[in-house]
Amino acid sequence: MKWFVGLGNPGRQYEATRHNIGFMALDRFADKHGIKITQSKCKGLLGEGHVAGQKVYLLKPQTYMNLSGESIRAFMDFYKAAIEDLIVVYDDLDTPYGQIRLRYQGSAGGHNGIKSAIAHLGTQSFQRIRMGISRPAPGRDIADYVLSPFSKEEFQHMPGLLDKTVDAMEHILEHPFEKTMAKFNG
Repeated sequence: MKWFVGLGNPGRQYEATRHNIGFMALDRFADKHGIKITQSKCKGLLGEGHVAGQKVYLLKPQTYMNLSGESIRAFMDFYKAAIEDLIVVYDDLDTPYGQIRLRYQGSAGGHNGIKSAIAHLGTQSFQRIRMGISRPAPGRDIADYVLSPFSKEEFQHMPGLLDKTVDAMEHILEHPFEKTMAKFNG
């Protein structure tokens, strides 16, 4: 069993923002595999299905970004889920737009959703898919940047970024995380 947690903020006003690209990736995966992320459970929206012969859970915390760890912990406790089977999918300022980076440990790097996850899991060692959103122009407020919509040009390239992320998610279901890292970080 694998459980993917996409980070984002609930509410229509946040739907198309940079901070919600984790939600977008889970939605893309769900659409491709006929999974509905509609169950209200564990302080989030949850979907479940079978992909590549594995049970897959897709969780979109509805706690707002800075409390994402509450939903992650609630899922872990309710389902007795192993941290080794967790993959968190989220936006990353330090990865260029259009690229993804996989890691299995590290600090939050200023990301409040990851800070909350680390606090509630009690460790920095969990698998992540970081989706590049690039840094804002110098002088632009980071909070304003991550909560603003993607540019028209970025939206044009969005399908490729979402598909690359879904490919990595699928790869993880059939290969060790290290192999997926080697393939997608290359």
